[in-house]
Amino acid sequence: MAAPQVTPVETPEVDEATAPDTPWVTVVHNDPVNLMNYVTWVFQKLFGYSKEKAEKLMLDVHHKGRAIVSSGARERMEHDASRLHAYGLWATVDKS
Repeated sequence: MAAPQVTPVETPEVDEATAPDTPWVTVVHNDPVNLMNYVTWVFQKLFGYSKEKAEKLMLDVHHKGRAIVSSGARERMEHDASRLHAYGLWATVDKS
């Protein structure tokens, strides 16, 4: 009786888009519509940030045109962006 042949199995490379540990971020962009105190309030309400942290992020949005407000798994960042949209803010999800 002959020994069974063992064929090596090729391991597929993991695509970055499907890697579970790839960090993602939610970015809020500046817009001409929302007032600065409203943006600060939204950051406090949605993310539980202190007034100081929320104001710093709002000023980054105002002066730099954007700020990263959260980071983590892609699905969670898409959820955060959706919540920000519900409050009228312009938010996107991107790889960090």
